[in-house]
Amino acid sequence: MKKLLFPFIALLCISCSKEPESLANNDPSKYVLVSDIVWASPNGQDLTLDIYTPKTNKKNYPVIIIFHGGGWLINDKSIMNQMSQYLATNSEYVICNVNYRLLSDNNNTVTLDQIVEDAFGAVIWVKANISNYKGDKQKIAVTGDSAGAHLSAMIVNSSSQLSSDTTFKENLSFTPTYLLDGKTAEEVAIENGLAVQAAILSYGSFDIYEASLRGFETFKNPFWLFSMSKARGIFGDNFNAEKDPEMYKALSPIYNVPKAENKILPPQFFIVGTKDKLTTPELVKEYTKKLESFGHKSEYWEYEDKNHAFLDSGSSFEKNAPEAIKMIINFLDKVFKEE
Repeated sequence: MKKLLFPFIALLCISCSKEPESLANNDPSKYVLVSDIVWASPNGQDLTLDIYTPKTNKKNYPVIIIFHGGGWLINDKSIMNQMSQYLATNSEYVICNVNYRLLSDNNNTVTLDQIVEDAFGAVIWVKANISNYKGDKQKIAVTGDSAGAHLSAMIVNSSSQLSSDTTFKENLSFTPTYLLDGKTAEEVAIENGLAVQAAILSYGSFDIYEASLRGFETFKNPFWLFSMSKARGIFGDNFNAEKDPEMYKALSPIYNVPKAENKILPPQFFIVGTKDKLTTPELVKEYTKKLESFGHKSEYWEYEDKNHAFLDSGSSFEKNAPEAIKMIINFLDKVFKEE
């Protein structure tokens, strides 16, 4: 199969007017929402998250951390608002909907390794603080769609690749954007502080190296235009995939799957639409086969007649998203019940 030029890019979400949602999809009486909590401020840029807590009066709940899609160039957590509301209405999980930096932020200077560090930092912040919102830090699931699925996969595969040395090009390691006072990145790695108990990866991007070879860093990628930014290298203009392949592979989950005898990965659930032309079923299955060959188990589901970005907020959410989110809830209920 011929690989697509930009298999990982989330579709640009165009907000459309829509009828009010039914209470079956969003019932605010069933949850408490705390919005725009600042969890870190790298280079003075506040990163925020929203937390939804069920009102069913349990002592605590498992936690779902959501990372939005958008090709690492556009969108923010609002694109996952309807998914968060649906989960909060129809399940018993604390939901954390997270903002992270984009490549286009800070005058188009953010690098992709920094975005991964934001995702790592968000997990550490949630574990340190989620008990204040009735979340159980020992029961964490990460999820995201497209670029967000990539970040979730990086958390699963590369959570021990941490260093206090912020020179990524030298050590191919990450310094989480958030760390507890007095705690080093190395100590987090030793303590397995980024461990999660489940992951749901929806139409995800798993090979940054290959995509960069095919033009992600050039004007051929329209998301630079959508973000109103000049196309450039994801590490800056001094690096490229041909000359610095290891840097790009370090950000690609498909090259960082550990063998099961070295590290057992948590249960993972993969979702993709049968009509997805960006992250095709074939590309997602390529990654799940890699997991299987290394001794890991996963579940896979193709959503019939669906294209990319069916979990995003918008006019088609009520038509497209609930069936997939029900599958996600069923998967997580099974994982945490078995625990």
